[in-house]
Amino acid sequence: MKILIGLSGGVDSTVAALILKQQGYELIGATMSIWGKQDEEAIRLGHKNACYGPDELESIEGAKRISELLGIPYHVCNCVDAYEKIVLENFRSEYVQGRTPNPCIWCNAYIKFGALPLAVKQDGIEFDKFATGHYARVEEVDGKFLLKRGVAPKKDQSYFLYRLKQDQLKNILLPLGGYTKEEIRQIAKDNGLEVADKPDSQDFYGGDYNELLQLDEKPGNIVNPDGKVLGQHKGIWNYTVGQRKGIGISSTEPLYVLELRKDSNEVVIGPADKTFKKSLIATDLSWVLDEPLREERRVSAKIRSTQQPVEATVRPIDDEHFELIFDDMQKSIAIGQSAVLYDGDTVLGGGVIDSVK
Repeated sequence: MKILIGLSGGVDSTVAALILKQQGYELIGATMSIWGKQDEEAIRLGHKNACYGPDELESIEGAKRISELLGIPYHVCNCVDAYEKIVLENFRSEYVQGRTPNPCIWCNAYIKFGALPLAVKQDGIEFDKFATGHYARVEEVDGKFLLKRGVAPKKDQSYFLYRLKQDQLKNILLPLGGYTKEEIRQIAKDNGLEVADKPDSQDFYGGDYNELLQLDEKPGNIVNPDGKVLGQHKGIWNYTVGQRKGIGISSTEPLYVLELRKDSNEVVIGPADKTFKKSLIATDLSWVLDEPLREERRVSAKIRSTQQPVEATVRPIDDEHFELIFDDMQKSIAIGQSAVLYDGDTVLGGGVIDSVK
């Protein structure tokens, strides 16, 4: 079987390729090029050690060396236009509306597992399945493909993959889903791979998000929940729900961003106890089995990638919305992030958080 393996130049994708090669698969390495900015100012601003940044050429060179070491062909695919149109435009649009998007989710669904393998095939390169170094698992049950959490809770990346569809899941391999990060680094060391101690990417972009948003200042009021004006801001996109540092308001108690109001251009702040909410409404839904939720059910759920799943009840409103009610109140639920639903270790699907209460 011929496998296309997505290579980033990091330890995870490198070891994923090594494991598949040792299992006897014929491999083709591929990296998506998404940076596309050549001017000196962009290179100066773009910070390193992130998924999107000017050190992309270094990552490509690293992936090329790994491919040569493993003795596999290697290709670089230009996904700049697709990334700009799908990921960055969504990123900018959401922030302008006072929402907090997760660009990694859109990148995985539409670029890494979409545009990249499609571009390779359009270049005339044939393969049977596409593999990556994600810490998640895919299992086939009765002709359906289930997305499951990685076995290492702290490293599980299924949250980022909840929007993958059946036609994507049936054609992918995730060889790291049964490993911990420590085990992967040890495999790299045991095989003398130079990336064994390479740091993980820390974020989608390593610099100030304003460098990507490129928006003019839009001053407005910073207010408390009662509407009292406490200060001024230069744009609601400079804040995220739950933020504590950098608000710029003096107080005898810690203050947090509670809400971003696009219509009135206000940043609402308050004490820690005001950050807790009981429920949310999600929209732009995606279901792993392509079957919308029809009835209320118990689930576990994540409202951010680093959170462990918590117990909740989900209630369908219509095919485009569901309400998620938590057993215990949750802190700093950010509109624009995703609420991902699980049945045990199986991903059911999820949606984008549209409102909280």
